[in-house]
Amino acid sequence: MIIAIDGPAAAGKGTLAKKLASELSFAYLDTGALYRAVGLKTLKVGKDPSNDEESTLVALSMKPKDFAEIIKDKELREEKAAKAAALVAKNQDVRKALLDFQQNFAKNPTFENGEKAKGSVLDGRDIGTTVCPDAEVKFFVTASPEARALRRFKEYQEKQSDITYE
Repeated sequence: MIIAIDGPAAAGKGTLAKKLASELSFAYLDTGALYRAVGLKTLKVGKDPSNDEESTLVALSMKPKDFAEIIKDKELREEKAAKAAALVAKNQDVRKALLDFQQNFAKNPTFENGEKAKGSVLDGRDIGTTVCPDAEVKFFVTASPEARALRRFKEYQEKQSDITYE
């Protein structure tokens, strides 16, 4: 079974997806983290995320174990990874490479230890339409701009004590 969770940033997609995956013992994939991983890895190997050829080569070189390793990197949630992710996400060849990865994960879900899962939960943008259009269950999660801003504020506040809601 494939569960696709879509929606805008800070709407609660990840929170819902992680909880569902845990409750159902399904494998979970944060697809936005894949773009951050490619962006961060591109920076770490001394390449330019805005260079389509360089970021495509990085994306194509990454294997599931590479993603699993870099997704644990604390730098993944920092601003430089977010900026690099925005750059690589514009690259259609990177998007194609990650689409293949995501669709394979959805159809052949495994846990980090390599054990096969009975289903998958994927969250991110375009999951229900582009990545997993045939998913058995689809959710579109949204929240008011104020609720989304408050969620993001609380997330950033944990990392940076001097940040304000404004």
